Amino acid sequence: MPEQIVGILGGGQLGSLLCLAAKKLNIKTVIYCDDQDAPAQIYASEFIFGDYKDKIKIQEFISKVDVVTFEFENIPFETLDLINQYKLVKPKPEINKIVQHRLYEKDFINKCNISTTRYVSIKEKIDLNANIKLIPALLKTCRLGYDGKGQYKINTADDLEKLEIDFSQEYILEKVINLKKEFSIILTRFGHSVHAIYDPIENEHENQILKYSKIPAAIDEKIISKAKDWASIIADDLDYIGTICVEYFIDKNDNLYVNEIAPRVHNSGHLTINAYNISQFENHIRSVCGLEKIEIKKIYNAKMINIIGEEIVSYRSKKYSDNEFFFDYGKKEIKPNRKMGHLTIIQK
Repeated sequence: MPEQIVGILGGGQLGSLLCLAAKKLNIKTVIYCDDQDAPAQIYASEFIFGDYKDKIKIQEFISKVDVVTFEFENIPFETLDLINQYKLVKPKPEINKIVQHRLYEKDFINKCNISTTRYVSIKEKIDLNANIKLIPALLKTCRLGYDGKGQYKINTADDLEKLEIDFSQEYILEKVINLKKEFSIILTRFGHSVHAIYDPIENEHENQILKYSKIPAAIDEKIISKAKDWASIIADDLDYIGTICVEYFIDKNDNLYVNEIAPRVHNSGHLTINAYNISQFENHIRSVCGLEKIEIKKIYNAKMINIIGEEIVSYRSKKYSDNEFFFDYGKKEIKPNRKMGHLTIIQK
C-alpha cells in the first residue's frame, strides 16, 4: 500500500498521541485546528490553523490528505460531511449526528437492546416538574459539554426551584443510580466483527473529571463479558471504523448500564501506550488507514493519573523511575480543571 497521509481534525492531546502513533508506522499527519497554539502541531507533519466552518481552509486541508479522522466529536457535522465528499472520514460523519446529541445517543443505545439509566427529554421548565420522580438526577445539555460542563445535579425538589438555565437549548434528565463502579471498554473495529477489544479499564472521577484509570479492573467476569458484547454490538451497528470507547456504570445491585459512547480514542486508554503491544492510538491509525489487525496483548498491569491544572508544575520537576511514563501535553496556559498531562505507572 502506498504511503498515506492522515488528516486529523483537532489539535489537543489526543491529536498529539495519534500523530506519535502514526509516526511509528511511518504515516504522515496533517492537523487542522481552530486553536493557533494547538499542542499537537509539534508532533504533526503539517499544521493548518483555521475555523472548522472555513470552507477555503478546509479545502486546503482536504487537498493535503488521503483520509480524515478526528480527535474530538464536536466538529460540526456539515464540515465532516463536506470533507467526506472528497476524502473519506473515518469513522463516518453520520455517527457524530448520533453521539453529538445525548438524547439521540441514548435512544440509539436502547434500540440496540442495551441498558442505560432512565432518562427523559427536557425542553422547558414544565417538563422538569412533570418528571420529579426521576430525582435524584443529572440535567445535561443535549449538545456539547464534557468533563462536567453543561451539567446540573438535582438532588431535591428545592434544587429544581433554584435552577436557572437557558431553555433555548434542549436538555436531557438522567436518573442518578447508586453507583458502585465506572469503567470503559475500548475497542478498535477494522470491519464487520473484526475487533481488537482491550480489557476493561476501571475509572475514578474527581469533580466529574477523570482522575485515575487502571487495569486490571476489579469487575466480575460475567459483567466484563456482557460489556465487551455490548461494545461490539454498538460498533457493528454504527458500522464504525477506528477506535471507540463505551463508558459503563455498575450499580450496587451489579446491574450494568452504558453511560455514553465516545467515537474516538479515549482518555482512559492512555495506559494502553505502555501496557499493551499496540496502543488504542496505533490501532485507530491502523484501522483508519486500512492496515491489518494485529492481535493485541497486555504486557503489564498499569495505572494512569490525569494531571489537572496547577498539578502540572510539580510533575514537570519530578524525576521518574523506569516504570513511570510522564507525558506533558504542552498546553500554553494552565487553567483550573484543565487536563495538562498524564502519568502512567506500569507494574513490571
